[in-house]
Amino acid sequence: MEGITNEVNLGAHHILEVHSYNYELQDVPEPQLFRNLFDYTSIPKVAFNFRNVPLNCPENIWITDTTFRDGQQSRSPYEADQIVDLFKMLSKLGGPKGIIRQSEFFLYSEKDKLALQKCQDLGLKFPEVTSWIRANEKDFSLVKEMHVAETGILVSCSDYHIFKKMNMTRKQALDKYLNIIRAALDAGIRPRCHFEDITRADFYGFVVPFACELRHLMEETKIPIKIRCCDTLGYGVNYPGVSMPRSVQGIIYGLKHYAEIPSDLIEWHGHNDFYKAVVNASTAWLYGASGVNCSLLGIGERTGNCPLEAMVIEYASIKGTTDGMDLSVITDIAHYFEEKMGYEIPPQTPFVGKNFNTTRAGIHADGLLKDEEIYNIFDTETLLNRKVRVAVDSHSGLAGIAYWFNAYFNLEDEDKIDKRDPVCAQMKELVDREYTKGRTTAMSDFELKEMLKSIDIEYYHKLKYLAHKDQH
Repeated sequence: MEGITNEVNLGAHHILEVHSYNYELQDVPEPQLFRNLFDYTSIPKVAFNFRNVPLNCPENIWITDTTFRDGQQSRSPYEADQIVDLFKMLSKLGGPKGIIRQSEFFLYSEKDKLALQKCQDLGLKFPEVTSWIRANEKDFSLVKEMHVAETGILVSCSDYHIFKKMNMTRKQALDKYLNIIRAALDAGIRPRCHFEDITRADFYGFVVPFACELRHLMEETKIPIKIRCCDTLGYGVNYPGVSMPRSVQGIIYGLKHYAEIPSDLIEWHGHNDFYKAVVNASTAWLYGASGVNCSLLGIGERTGNCPLEAMVIEYASIKGTTDGMDLSVITDIAHYFEEKMGYEIPPQTPFVGKNFNTTRAGIHADGLLKDEEIYNIFDTETLLNRKVRVAVDSHSGLAGIAYWFNAYFNLEDEDKIDKRDPVCAQMKELVDREYTKGRTTAMSDFELKEMLKSIDIEYYHKLKYLAHKDQH
């Protein structure tokens, strides 16, 4: 039940505020499953109560990584050397300020332990190596063995998990969680509590009382305890006025205001089941969570996690600065996944897919020839080391072929080919002939190069010379 003290004081907004709330655990006999929202036989419903909370973005926000934990739950496990390579790229991407602050690891297999040890041995300040365990003593011994300073602990908080999976009451679950958290604190290890399935949990009957217990433990031990808000099935919604438990901003505000958990101890971990992973993570930042948890390329359970590269771009958008991050590493990571690991990135994937800054439409190519800014989202060559490309097919027209010439041969200024160049018309004739025969796929660079050779081998050598003239 809720109780409010008479204590008021000036808050961060320089007006009198009430902060001393007391939410006690509601140990209900039957689970609260929110059947009005989640009846299971229809699409989950979004209900509104028209209550809004204030925007309150922390001064410092950051990204944490779960590529080697949640990201390994939906694909073949990474090899230890692959983890080390990607970990070094994460460090370079996050920059000297550690915008990518932490990376979490499994501890269960010898391969997991080897990878963790190798990453620790690199001596990099960022990202910090952390681990993840279930809430039991056996798993906790693994953390001690690997000398990890912070560990994630699974603490499921919805009645779906407490009643249906764990066969416990809320009180029993709370006691179990607190015991393992105390054990971590006694060993001097920082706990990170993963509030699993928070978007289906009784927020005031379990989540806030649990968070308050953690705050009391922090006050007693002086050791910080993080809360990771896990939107396990992607039910979170960021619409204004949406009701709990699905409101992302309501969850973040409630932890800060009712449980008095500071922003730097609140983290959002969302899944993409309803295409909301990125916008929900951004909302968590904007309403008071310092951390958002992501994985490279969004690889994770089912539809995946929030893509880390997306939140790097979001950070720069919100803050107006990259803060020392090296965005070109995003392209390096994409190449590593495809070339070294054989992972096929869907071509339309923003920032990393091969088609994300490639156009096929002839009218778009014509615009690109006049000014790249017309059809490119930002200077992808400078920021991501990704030149704008044009895919040549039946829709490309003369402009598309001219743009391919200039991009493929790296032609600049006075060397650029105009769409009125006769060679463009000859190339277009050969391309059109291919599609008249029934072809449906785009032309490859190799095919176009061979076409040019067949038209005019001397012209090809001239362009090849221009492409490398700085080296002559």
